[in-house]
Amino acid sequence: MAEQQTITANMSIGEVISAYPQTAQVFMSQGLTCIGCAMARFENIEQGAMAHGIDINKLMQALNEAIAQA
Repeated sequence: MAEQQTITANMSIGEVISAYPQTAQVFMSQGLTCIGCAMARFENIEQGAMAHGIDINKLMQALNEAIAQA
């Protein structure tokens, strides 16, 4: 049985989108609309969420649900 992958808050936004393209829609729907900006390559999910006033717990749950469904 394959091990379930988990997205963590310390992963970079760019890293997550690259590995799991389906998460781009999650970032957008949660209000993190700058996924294509230069900072997305370096900024981790927690930093991005804080900068945009996004609930990190809801974002992490939505991201991990998106990859679980794939």
